[in-house]
Amino acid sequence: MGLKKHLAIYIRNTDNKALLIDAIMSGEAISHVADLEGALFSETTLNKFIDQERRHGHFNVTTVTRNSLLHSSEGERKKALLMHLISKNPNYIIVDNVFDNLDIRSQQDIIHTLTNLSKKIPIVQITNRKADILPFIEEVYQFQNLELVPIQAFNSNAQALRPSYFKSIPKPSYQRDDEKNPLVKFQNVTIAYGDRTIVKNISWEIKKGEFWQLIGPNGSGKSTLLSLITGDNVKAYNQDITLFGVKKGSGESVWDIKKKIGYFSSEMLRGFYRGDAIGNMIVSGFYDSVGLYTQPTDEQIKIAQQWLHVLRMFEIRKKSFLSLSLGHQRLVLIARAMVKNPPLLILDEPTTGLDDSDVMLFSELINKIAKESDTAILYVSHRKESGLTPEFIYKLTPTAIGATGEIQ
Repeated sequence: MGLKKHLAIYIRNTDNKALLIDAIMSGEAISHVADLEGALFSETTLNKFIDQERRHGHFNVTTVTRNSLLHSSEGERKKALLMHLISKNPNYIIVDNVFDNLDIRSQQDIIHTLTNLSKKIPIVQITNRKADILPFIEEVYQFQNLELVPIQAFNSNAQALRPSYFKSIPKPSYQRDDEKNPLVKFQNVTIAYGDRTIVKNISWEIKKGEFWQLIGPNGSGKSTLLSLITGDNVKAYNQDITLFGVKKGSGESVWDIKKKIGYFSSEMLRGFYRGDAIGNMIVSGFYDSVGLYTQPTDEQIKIAQQWLHVLRMFEIRKKSFLSLSLGHQRLVLIARAMVKNPPLLILDEPTTGLDDSDVMLFSELINKIAKESDTAILYVSHRKESGLTPEFIYKLTPTAIGATGEIQ
């Protein structure tokens, strides 16, 4: 088939991406790169290099700061991998979901690099987000029946296709009578490691039922703030931090804190390799375990079944969790985080890897939780998803003396 030089292939999470990449690199899918030596810029390639670092104790790809990929931020990793692949002088390059987990500055840097590269070699972009298509792309295709099919009319306004999917979320089986407000309070919090200050004089409150988005460039301290909230950072003990009405360091345990937090991260999916049933996966949220090892109570089973009805998965509750699409797996994990009726739900880069359709489903569920429950939500992401409607934004801005924060 006569394709132009640069093209994008828009895929859904249900498409077989590995098969598509094989078809491109073998020359079956795109004729003008059939006899060329290509390079693959993807999470798979990145993970292979990181695995080599772990196995052999040395690294072949270094960042601009001379760090290994393993000990670098996502933005540094992707820039380093891209420059490494370019240094090998490939005849063409495949870039797969190139913007996942990157801040605006890093995205612009990669766009600039790829734009310059596009003047020399063909670039094939694989993306599941319409808004991420590179500016120099000339044609857009879909992968259907093992073939590339051109998209004639490409509508980037996904909101027009937004479905109405979920039933109302279940009412909690009990009311929290010991909940203090604010749930989270930072007063002039400064965190440093050696002579490097990560965040400086952070004062911030999250109150019951509020919906927040935490934003900031890669390396600005978002993960540090999350670790202070979840109780995983020992640096919190020397700071003026109050969590759920208890001053940090006054005798609370990490597990006391975690009982009050529902947590989801796209990284969590890497930990679920078992064939647990969908229903059991949701029930396991009461125990924060990977798998169900304790006989749940009748009340816990009832709540899990209510969430299965919300997700319209009750009839398939005995199917394997791993049989679901990536997007529907995340819906199950959100329900898993919510079964214990937590005062706070943390969503850490939750839409990474999702296609536009699954992002709409995810956004609809989160908006319903925000509207129909008194659970506060903390959404951490570089993306401002058009379907999500947080009430407040807290922005971290790096400075020479540590990142500062402000409410936008």
